[in-house]
Amino acid sequence: MLLGSQLRRLREARGITREAAGYSIRASESKISRMELGRVSFKTRDVEDLLTLYGITDEQERASLLSLAREANVAGWWHSYSDVLPSWFPTYVGLEGAASLIRAYEVQFVHGLLQTEEYARAVVRRGMKGAGEADVERRVALRLERQKYLVAENAPEFHIVLDEAALRRPYGDRQVMRGQLQHLIEISERPNVRLQVMPFSFGGHSGESGAFTILSFPESDLSDVVYVEQLTSALYLDKAEDVAQYEKALKELQQDSPGPSESRDLLRGLLQLS
Repeated sequence: MLLGSQLRRLREARGITREAAGYSIRASESKISRMELGRVSFKTRDVEDLLTLYGITDEQERASLLSLAREANVAGWWHSYSDVLPSWFPTYVGLEGAASLIRAYEVQFVHGLLQTEEYARAVVRRGMKGAGEADVERRVALRLERQKYLVAENAPEFHIVLDEAALRRPYGDRQVMRGQLQHLIEISERPNVRLQVMPFSFGGHSGESGAFTILSFPESDLSDVVYVEQLTSALYLDKAEDVAQYEKALKELQQDSPGPSESRDLLRGLLQLS
């Protein structure tokens, strides 16, 4: 995505159309569009030809962008789990790992970055009916690996609004749910985690369309991406007007939900009831 956005910036600065850029690398206009959105891999030769077309002659600048192209084609650690993941999800894991700010709303279950191992196993078993135990364990292992982002040295900011429904809907037995609630209380104390609970008592709210995640990146060239998971696919939205609508909904959810401290009290109350 970073390389694609830089190529787009260089093309637009020269006033070159996507059609002309595609012609220069023996490709279609849609191929250039997919490259600029970071949706396809990059051939070094294509990047070299585009840089020449865009008038980039400085060797250091060319070397930097070509190095980025090589990095973009290296498979991430999560690709080793592709056999147990839906085709659209590895892209999300890569974006999540590159994000500096992750904002989300969940209603069905606790967000994957906050799940305990036992709770995650119960969720995966429910979602992968008929799957072998080895496949279930590999999916759980991926989820636990993702969670290392939150405690890493350069951990992203994570702002999450959990609907009370996600906390009351049982996955696993009573002990699993108690462990999950306790984990949420503890992890919500981390300085990079802002956890809020949208209580039933509030009534209707701006999260009526369902769960979503907004990913923001440290590179100023990169636009925010909204991830919306569906039954058989997922949407990756990066148009400014789409992102703005989801940001507005999340801001309202945050404003209407109790703050982090009050939300911890709500979690403690649910723990006592469980």
